[in-house]
Amino acid sequence: MPENQDKGATGAAKFVTSTLGNTLGGVTRTVGGVAGTAGRGLGDTINSATGSAGEPIGNVLGSASTGLEDGAKRVAKGVEDAGKWK
Repeated sequence: MPENQDKGATGAAKFVTSTLGNTLGGVTRTVGGVAGTAGRGLGDTINSATGSAGEPIGNVLGSASTGLEDGAKRVAKGVEDAGKWK
């Protein structure tokens, strides 16, 4: 009969790290999503309020916010994978 590697201390450690990984991953994804959405909204507001004069600033802010959100998603995925011992 094969030995189950998810028993005892190993099983408990995997449960704890999985729970922490999923929690931290979810929080990171949420914060990144909020920051990305807020930054894009602010960029759009700058573009609307200032017209072509402020468009470069609004566009940079929107692009940077999207990059921040994408980075947060990758970090969240990495944290969740680490929590699953992948």
